[in-house]
Amino acid sequence: MRALAILAVSVLSLTAAMQASTAFSKAPVLSAALNDNLPSLAPIIKKVGASVVSIAIRAPVAQKDSMFDEPVLRQFFGLPDLPQDMQSFAAGSGVVIDSRLGLIVTNSHVVENAEQITVTLLDGREVQGILQGSDPDTDIAIIKVPLNNLAPAVFANSDGLEVGDYVLAIGNPFGLGQTVTSGIVSGLRRTEMGLERYEDFIQTDASINPGNSGGALVNLRGELVGINAAIVGTGAGNAGIGFAIPINMVRAVADQLVKYGSMERGDLGFAVASRRADLIQKYHLPPGQSGAVVTRMDTNSAAERAGLKIGDLLTTLNGSPVRDAADLRNKLGVLRVGDAVEMAALRNDKTVRIQATLTEPPIKILEGNRLTPLFEGAVFTNGVSATGKKGVQVATVNSASKAWNSGLREGDLITSVNQKKVSGSDEFETEVVKTPNRLVLDLIRDGESFMISVKTNGGAFPNALR
Repeated sequence: MRALAILAVSVLSLTAAMQASTAFSKAPVLSAALNDNLPSLAPIIKKVGASVVSIAIRAPVAQKDSMFDEPVLRQFFGLPDLPQDMQSFAAGSGVVIDSRLGLIVTNSHVVENAEQITVTLLDGREVQGILQGSDPDTDIAIIKVPLNNLAPAVFANSDGLEVGDYVLAIGNPFGLGQTVTSGIVSGLRRTEMGLERYEDFIQTDASINPGNSGGALVNLRGELVGINAAIVGTGAGNAGIGFAIPINMVRAVADQLVKYGSMERGDLGFAVASRRADLIQKYHLPPGQSGAVVTRMDTNSAAERAGLKIGDLLTTLNGSPVRDAADLRNKLGVLRVGDAVEMAALRNDKTVRIQATLTEPPIKILEGNRLTPLFEGAVFTNGVSATGKKGVQVATVNSASKAWNSGLREGDLITSVNQKKVSGSDEFETEVVKTPNRLVLDLIRDGESFMISVKTNGGAFPNALR
């Protein structure tokens, strides 16, 4: 009876399965035509995807300086020998900008200290690249590969972007391979982020994660509007706030990196500030007019010789409107020594036009005791590291001085003060005088990066290597 019951259940199950199969076979099938009419970003991704590459680098790892780095002590304590060729590997992204010359744009921080650069194309090809040029001040670098059958990206005019425009971020997050995320432009002209010296970021909520650096931010026409550069997050992931460098700025810097291999920024010898109530009243500025107010003029500078005056409200540079001080700094920051500029300024309600030529920046010497007692005995000047990172260098320091006790040594390159990047003496002076009795310095010494905290009557204590 038990065998018959099992057979009966099996027959019923088979019958139910056949009925279900018959029912499903009669269900309507979505036609290919209907599928084709569904909205999709796939055509855009197919258009631009081949332009985006993955980048891996190999770079030396700086070893921490400790007593256990000494071979004799390591042998005494029975520790293994330290490897001689410790290496680190980093992953990022890049975008093809010139097929004929094999040029790829990425972030400067992606290829920093790279001894070897490996570029992987969407079709799986791997090729070794060389660094054509790098500009840490804008976080832009150019890689050249020995190929000429690449798919270059099409450039948009990033000045035409508006908040709310749809964008796609394409890159290589976490080494997963090419990944696409979508979102909108959340904000424009983000400055004072403390990320780079020249900042004009596009903010987006399209997910940008580690490994996306150097990748593409494109519009719904598949045109390149920016190069992804940074994220804001509480950990290693994305928090919905990402930043991209506008492609107009990228192109201006890339042109010089391709032609010269580096940026040689010029100087006009004046300082500006954005419009404030006190400046409007002091210089009788017209209400509602955007621009940058000239607040300092260097003696015998190119600007002074051209006729610019303190209190002038600069409104255009080379025909392009000047929104504020940061905007003017960015516009001048992509120009080179020897470039001519034409500026329009409001002076006593009249427009004046000034023509000037950018010159070599003067070497500025700062005496430490004039900035803070912590730096008594030190002299500072502009400097640059072996990898091209700009900062302020300790030119000399007295071994019996407060600066020495603060932890400074001759040759140190200070790259940030209180987590604010400084690439020159003016920025360094501005940040130091804000909190002269307590300072946190990022510096490079003998190729290694340190963080040092100093305070009045408190000496110095170095933090861990970064």
